[in-house]
Amino acid sequence: QWIYHIWTNLNLTAGQSPRWPKPRTSGSTSRYTARDIATWSTLMARSLAAGGAGRGDIIHNAYGYGLFTGGLGAHYGAEKLGASVIPMSGGNSKKQLMIMQDFGSTVLTCTPSYSLYLAEAAAEEGIDIRQLKVRVGILGAEPWTEKMRNEIEAKVGIKAIDIYGLSEILGPGVGIECIEAQSGLHIWEDHFIPEIINPDTGDVLPEGEQGELVITTITKEGIPMIRYRTRDITRIIAEPCICGRTHRRLERMCGRSDDMLIIRGVNVFPSQIESVLMDIEGVEPHYQLIVEREGTMDSLEVQVEVNEKTFSDEIKVLQTLSRRIEKEIKDLLGINCRIRLVEPKTIARSEGKAQRVVDNRPK
Repeated sequence: QWIYHIWTNLNLTAGQSPRWPKPRTSGSTSRYTARDIATWSTLMARSLAAGGAGRGDIIHNAYGYGLFTGGLGAHYGAEKLGASVIPMSGGNSKKQLMIMQDFGSTVLTCTPSYSLYLAEAAAEEGIDIRQLKVRVGILGAEPWTEKMRNEIEAKVGIKAIDIYGLSEILGPGVGIECIEAQSGLHIWEDHFIPEIINPDTGDVLPEGEQGELVITTITKEGIPMIRYRTRDITRIIAEPCICGRTHRRLERMCGRSDDMLIIRGVNVFPSQIESVLMDIEGVEPHYQLIVEREGTMDSLEVQVEVNEKTFSDEIKVLQTLSRRIEKEIKDLLGINCRIRLVEPKTIARSEGKAQRVVDNRPK
């Protein structure tokens, strides 16, 4: 009843936009009651099951166990599911690999970028990570593209499943891809009400249109959220899924409205740059966007790693590759940018969320 009361109060008279709660990141604080923790555990168990995990699995949990909700959420869900869970947390990749080998881990939970980092660390140790028993990765906490999924599945030898959540709403487990389709995140509508709005006007968009995701919690007791702006850009998929689940799906997040860069009047999402890079042979899935202010104009430099073979090629080959990346980004986005090809392992790796953007413009 209280949800309905506040909901109707937010539905203002015609022509007015609702007063949306202030958006914050998934790393910010929230409050949970004992019942919230029980609900969260159940939803994470449901999510892990949808992603292909079961009672007999050994879940290698490499999400952080600090104030970040990823580690605890995956742990609670694994226990509720009846699976075994290895509480590794992040860091110490050599030890991670040793534990994966010794315990025969079958499910990996971590960020997408860290799964690739583990593949690199394994190669350095002379380990073929694809020969381990891990068959599924439930990966989240940062945006990633379909092309990056293909990269992860090829290098790690797993089915890569996207999971979605944010601390203010509950934590991970708000939605997840099913292993049957890997096409859209089932959002658990018995606990959350999703809407899509125009991020500029706040107007609710028709079902199927892309915009900013807004979520209302139905069952959360500790700081329930009414029409909370997530800043994540997606759309609702109403068509039935082949897995048979009846919850509607969200298209995989294509970016965030607050991560969007405006370069000389053009809206640029890091995921758009990534989609270009993942199509080009010779480059690695590690990049950074450096934004500077030159006089009164903004400039964008794309730093991208090349693989060992490409880096050892002649300067002329590297120049050709650089020009190709520059052209394809311009063709897609309509902006000029500098391309800087760097040697392998130059760009800093993250054990948590990858830092894709370095904005050096004056505040």
